[in-house]
Amino acid sequence: MNWKAVLKILGKIFIAEAAMMLLPMIFASTYGEDTYWGFIIPMIVLIVMGVPTYFIKAEGEEMKIHAKEGFAIVAFAWLAMSAVGALPYVITKAIPHYVDALFETISGFTTTGASIIPTDTTLGLLTIEDLPKSILFWRSFTNWIGGMGVLVFVLAVLPKENSGIIHAFRAEATGPSVGKLTSKMGRTARILYAIYIALSLIEMVLLLIGGMPFFDALTTAIANAGTGGFSVKNASIGAYGSLYVEIVITIFMFLFSVNFNLYYLILTGHVLKAVKSEEAIGFVLMVILAVFAIATNLCFSTVKLVTASGELLPNTFGNAMRYSAFQVLSLSSTTGFSSIDYNSWPALSQSILLFMMVVGGMAGSTAGGMKMSRFIILIKSTAADLRRMVHPREIVTVKFEGEAVKQDTIDNVRLYFVTWAAILIFAGLVISVEGYGDFLTNFSASLSCISNIGPGFNAVGPAANFAGYSYFSKVVLSLEMLFGRLEIFPLMVLFSPATYNK
Repeated sequence: MNWKAVLKILGKIFIAEAAMMLLPMIFASTYGEDTYWGFIIPMIVLIVMGVPTYFIKAEGEEMKIHAKEGFAIVAFAWLAMSAVGALPYVITKAIPHYVDALFETISGFTTTGASIIPTDTTLGLLTIEDLPKSILFWRSFTNWIGGMGVLVFVLAVLPKENSGIIHAFRAEATGPSVGKLTSKMGRTARILYAIYIALSLIEMVLLLIGGMPFFDALTTAIANAGTGGFSVKNASIGAYGSLYVEIVITIFMFLFSVNFNLYYLILTGHVLKAVKSEEAIGFVLMVILAVFAIATNLCFSTVKLVTASGELLPNTFGNAMRYSAFQVLSLSSTTGFSSIDYNSWPALSQSILLFMMVVGGMAGSTAGGMKMSRFIILIKSTAADLRRMVHPREIVTVKFEGEAVKQDTIDNVRLYFVTWAAILIFAGLVISVEGYGDFLTNFSASLSCISNIGPGFNAVGPAANFAGYSYFSKVVLSLEMLFGRLEIFPLMVLFSPATYNK
């Protein structure tokens, strides 16, 4: 392990997080809140951690980064940023217990959106709407930071570029593979962030046009951009009761589920290549079929549509399409916003939503889940294996996006899927030991965390949260969220003794 290179880059990441905490302090000043120390103390901690490592003298071979170092940088960075990022909640007493604060922070950075903060005002506890604006902004801002990735942000502002930083970039990026958009990683990161910021600003402006207050529009836009789903309202998006707001958010949940490389292709004039993307076509078809299937199922069922305010709506096709489209995009993009309580929906509709939670969005997007690209490769490679069984002498090639898929990539996809499923089942079993909730509650909680979605079903559904779990279960689910966001292997490498052998 090249510790000099690892520590030097980690130092830059810690300093970057300290700088990020200046933004919620601006909101504390604007709204006259006494929450400064909640951010000053973590900033001091980050500077103490970051400055000495930033100034480590290392050049040439001493700054060489291989895949092992890349995985370690990403894993260490996310663990450390989450550990320190939880301090504002504890210091301001917004979330007094550190384990709860850590759960909320990891949920934010991993863009999961699962929360332990109560939404029921009758419990006599601080609800989401009771928290200071500066804390609420930090909560949503963690979604935005984690959406594109910590390393991408640091790469975008790095004065120098390490030739091996691509390994760290790949370790943090989502999907089976990642490459450069340009010959320079720093330029690639700046292009990605420019697109990310532009889409975030456009959504905020459109929400302002719809009458949403500035603070709500800003926090909703950045939470949506990271597909994290932290809302500043107890009833999430359902609190606004606006069809216009739901349409805008639905559109942008889709846009942030799209591979950002496709936006780059469109901006550089390769529109046809972007439109013909096999992954994009598959994702769009999946969403359209799911929306119409659920809407039809709702229309022909006797179940009433229950809004966030408890209002019962008739199962007209218009209402069914409205809420089906929002919830399908919310869960397939893994944003986790809610406009209605889908716990009462028919079994078929809930099963479709569970399937969308598993697949998730596209690779190279801010969405979570297994990713559409992996799902397509998994289906095609399985079909190819079945064909070889029937025709042993036939040469069957698995193609994706018009190119032959290497066997290494297929093996990695299968390894990822098996490991992902094993973690999902294991974590579900572990949190079931304490006896909280039923099977669907614990299974969907585990699925929600590893897919970085937020809400699940029953006791962790859209109208509830994860506060009922024990501290031990919250730690398990927090680790599961990290495994899901970092796509398993960085944390496995970090915890492997072989990583530290020469």
